[in-house]
Amino acid sequence: MIEENTPFENRLPLDQLNHAAYRIRNEINKVIVGQEKVLDLLLTAVIANGHVLIEGVPGIAKTMMAKLISKSVAADFSRIQFTPDLMPTDVLGTMVFNAGNSKFEFNKGPVFSNLVLIDEINRAPAKTQSALFEVMEERQVTIDGVTREMESPFLVFATQNPVEHEGTYRLPEAQLDRFLFKIQIDYPTLDQEVNILSNAQQRENKDPLELITAVISKDELIQYQQMAAKVVVEDDLLRYIAQIVDKTRNSNSFYLGGSPRASLAILNASKAFAALEGRDFVTPDDIKMVLIPVLCHRVILTPEKEMEGIKPELIIQQIIDTVEVPR
Repeated sequence: MIEENTPFENRLPLDQLNHAAYRIRNEINKVIVGQEKVLDLLLTAVIANGHVLIEGVPGIAKTMMAKLISKSVAADFSRIQFTPDLMPTDVLGTMVFNAGNSKFEFNKGPVFSNLVLIDEINRAPAKTQSALFEVMEERQVTIDGVTREMESPFLVFATQNPVEHEGTYRLPEAQLDRFLFKIQIDYPTLDQEVNILSNAQQRENKDPLELITAVISKDELIQYQQMAAKVVVEDDLLRYIAQIVDKTRNSNSFYLGGSPRASLAILNASKAFAALEGRDFVTPDDIKMVLIPVLCHRVILTPEKEMEGIKPELIIQQIIDTVEVPR
């Protein structure tokens, strides 16, 4: 759990970042009960400048968590509800004829924002999914040969129901690889659910978002992202990351292993997590914290393992256990 605590001297001024993360957590905890690790990963992704895929059954606050994170940052926010009939132009925008000047003008789609929530991303078909490839990877949109850059910061939070649910489409590997994390949200415990009911009773049906105050500006967020990128990672830890990803490619349990993009994602995420912990250097525990959320959606089980009902997370953990941790 990320705490406001910096017990030693850093070469980077991380106090403000650490305090901002602490305040964001306090704001979100006004509404969300439990889910500490989920919140830590969401904050890590924001500071690492990475997109997040949130998966879970309906009704467990996937969308609410993304909205609360977005509300805590004073930046432009848009929400796109993905449906089977949604077209790529509904997301990116389109050229519209202006009768006043007899010219075609670009009408921006809702993806042109700082923080974008895509709700139920796997309800839309492949042609709409492909509209996100360029904007998520390169943070730009090309329409009719004209490239338009996205304003920083640009982050996508996407929610999805488990693929076994009716009316869902499996996301293509190229789409999944563009998400820094895939975060699985489970049901709350009995005590947590009692607290959820108690909080709802005290709010008296008021909108939970009204309780949240913006903690940081988008300029401050950009500054924190740049600061996290300067966190030091020793060479033996770089090799540790590479060894784990390499083992996913050579595992008999995986048909598809992690790509170099996965290695870079682990690097960036571990640096962001270390910065949020108040340190200007990465430890093996920082890497272990982000390994499964980074890798679980980038690997594909062999048909035999899939038929056995084995989860990718289990195999990834076994691989982690076999790689010697640098001292």
